[in-house]
Amino acid sequence: MSTLDAVLSHVDANLDASLERMKALVRFQSISTDPAYQQECQKTAEHLAKELNDIGIEAAVRPTAGHPMVVGHAKDNENKSGPHVLFYGHYDVQPVDPLGLWETDPFDPQITERHGVQVMTGRGSSDDKGQLLTFMEACRAYHAVRGTLPIAVSILFEGEEESGSPSLVPFLKENKAELSKDLALVCDTTMFGPSSPAITTMLRGLLGEEIVITAANRDLHSGMYGGPAANPIKILANILADLHDDQGRVTIPGFYDGVEELSAEVKAQWDALPFDGAAFLADIGLSLPAGEAGYSVYELVNARPTCEFNGITGGYSGDGFKTVIASKASAKISCRLVGKQEPLKLRAAFRTFVRDRVPNDCSVDFIDHGASPAHSLSPDYPPLQKGAQALKEEWKQEALMMGMGGSIPIVGEFKDILDMDSMLIGFGLDDDNIHSPNEKYNIGSYHKGIRSWVRVLDALSRD
Repeated sequence: MSTLDAVLSHVDANLDASLERMKALVRFQSISTDPAYQQECQKTAEHLAKELNDIGIEAAVRPTAGHPMVVGHAKDNENKSGPHVLFYGHYDVQPVDPLGLWETDPFDPQITERHGVQVMTGRGSSDDKGQLLTFMEACRAYHAVRGTLPIAVSILFEGEEESGSPSLVPFLKENKAELSKDLALVCDTTMFGPSSPAITTMLRGLLGEEIVITAANRDLHSGMYGGPAANPIKILANILADLHDDQGRVTIPGFYDGVEELSAEVKAQWDALPFDGAAFLADIGLSLPAGEAGYSVYELVNARPTCEFNGITGGYSGDGFKTVIASKASAKISCRLVGKQEPLKLRAAFRTFVRDRVPNDCSVDFIDHGASPAHSLSPDYPPLQKGAQALKEEWKQEALMMGMGGSIPIVGEFKDILDMDSMLIGFGLDDDNIHSPNEKYNIGSYHKGIRSWVRVLDALSRD
């Protein structure tokens, strides 16, 4: 029996013990956003550090201004073939409200059956405790069988991901030399379906802007001033209308700089997916695709940039009617970014676009609501190819190169601060109810997730 087969057999033979360790981790009430659970977060970090030390990864709980980090390094990282990887996960969880909608105690995990599938219930079972354990348990199996890991491995577990990660950037900057490795592995994503493995190779970035337009020095009577006085709501409406053309394309000069079309291979994969764009829209009561003309709904969500209006205020919005010309009007706008679009360059272009449309006797102020670049991996990236082959061997079908419409800020921080690319391999499913009552993680996802990481670590060690 090869070493790989021996490690996989160990995973299979010890699944029940592994599930008990998962239950033990889910029982910790590590709700990061609520100060009442500070000690629970501390205990969770200490538990994980102990578990890591038990499997040959020297780990310690590192204090921050908020909840602690857990950092670990395999004891024999030197002189290993393949990349030195940093595995990232988070041990904190979302609040459980509304508690009355849970079918079981959210912190008393149970193995049960849903729709004919065995699952483990509990807050954090999928996001992200079960996910990070798939990697830990793969390391545990290697440690038990051969006493060492096939590549150099370091660990970073965060305790504030669900509350905005306020301590993360300072921690990364302070520990850059220690944490910057060849490649980050992130297990906080999903598969396309229960038997369809995936690597998330594209994450959209995010640019958030708020604009406030001021005209007159006070609200005005529309009968006395309507006509000659500038109306900031009208000015704002015109600016918003100008941001898109009749084909749905964003009109900010330079907006599409760095936007790349899908490779032929990825486009073929996506076109073959059993994804029904009409049903996707029908589920939310719509029938006509918006956005850029010429792209499928799946492409629009996962691979195209956007400029969306998230809120607009101005004038009287109470009951009844008031004939007033407001002195101010504002809008909140978010741009999802793809490819090599540069957030700060786009911010400057957006603000110039707006200023050019504001009359000289009016003013505009801008409020910054964050900026992060998109993440993408080339299909030719060697670790990606090795990871995809490892998943194919485990799941007996090609790994989908997925896009994700949302953003995972940690991936951008790894690139910006640690100069490190990320490979995102997750085993969650869309019906795991993360952040909602009755969160669960499929036992099959957990088991095959462990086996998948065993194969990925082996693949990365090979030339």
